[in-house]
Parts: sequence; structure tokens; C-alpha cells
Amino acid sequence: MLKMNAQRSTLVLVDYQARLMPAIDRAGEVLTAAVQVARAARALGIRVIGTEQNPARLGPNDPAVRQLCDLTLPKMHFDACADGLAALLDEARPPGAAPAEVVVAGCEAHVCLLQTALGLAEHGHRVWVVGSACGSRHEADRRAAMRRLRDAGLTLVTAEMVLFEWTASCEHPAFKRILQLVKDPGAA
Repeated sequence: MLKMNAQRSTLVLVDYQARLMPAIDRAGEVLTAAVQVARAARALGIRVIGTEQNPARLGPNDPAVRQLCDLTLPKMHFDACADGLAALLDEARPPGAAPAEVVVAGCEAHVCLLQTALGLAEHGHRVWVVGSACGSRHEADRRAAMRRLRDAGLTLVTAEMVLFEWTASCEHPAFKRILQLVKDPGAA
């Protein structure tokens, strides 16, 4: 399957923690893209799962991200699958159904996002990584993570690619809402 399917998708937002974001290169752009995709997911009825790395020390996700998540998984492993993410995706799957399609984005791209995306792929999920919504403290680390993910067979996409593939048609009932998010990523 080459295109994303909104009915089979889950969005996973990895570690957009408020204490971490000031250190992320292009943090504003990264956060805006993550919120844009999350708002589109909500408009389309797509489940949104957030993760927070060691929240007792690093605090919660940025409020703009946290409020858009259906649930937030606290974790100590860099790969959220080791702390139950894969199980959460599997429990929502009807018996005999294929593993979920997972659209994933997050910080830091070369640590938690990378390991979580690879973990999801190891659990049999089809994974798309929203590169425009991923960040690291250093751009070189983010670029290396994107290359490694691509080389591992995961698909790199942009926020707009996700929005338009999820709607698939200008006749989709939510298309006008999604188009507004394309024109103004900060639209509520």
C-alpha cells in the first residue's frame, strides 16, 4: 500500500515536551506542523496518541499538542513501543485486521522519534514519518535520522502530503476544514 488511508491511520506525536522544545532547531516550524497534522486528524476522526519521555523530569508535552491527543503515553524507553505503544495500537485493531498505518512525528528526531518509528515498523505497522514535524537540537542529527528512516524502508512525507492523502478528494466532507489548515496551519 503506497498511499495513506485515513480509516486505517493513527497519528503518533512523540515527545513535544515544553521543556525540550526551546532547544529544538526550528522549534516553531516543527510544532506548527505537528499541530497542523493533529488538527487534521481530529477533524477526520483519526486517533491521536502522544508520548512523553520521562515526564517527571521533562514535563508534559506542549499544551497545543497535548490538548489534541486522545491519550498520552508516559515512557522511559526511547522507543515508545517498549512502553506499550504497539500494544495500544494492537488492542484497537479488530481480530484478523492488518496492523495499523501509523503517521508519526516528533522530537528528538534522531533518538525517540527514530527508535519509535523503527519499533512500529518492527511490529509490522506501515509507517509514514512527517519530516516537516520532526526536530532535533542539531539539524545534522535530524537529517541523519530522516536518511536512516528512509533507508530502513519507512516513508518520509510532509504535513501537507498527509492532509491531502487523508482526504483523497476535494469532495471529502472535511476538505474545506483541511484546506483551511493548509492555508493557515495555526487555524483552530
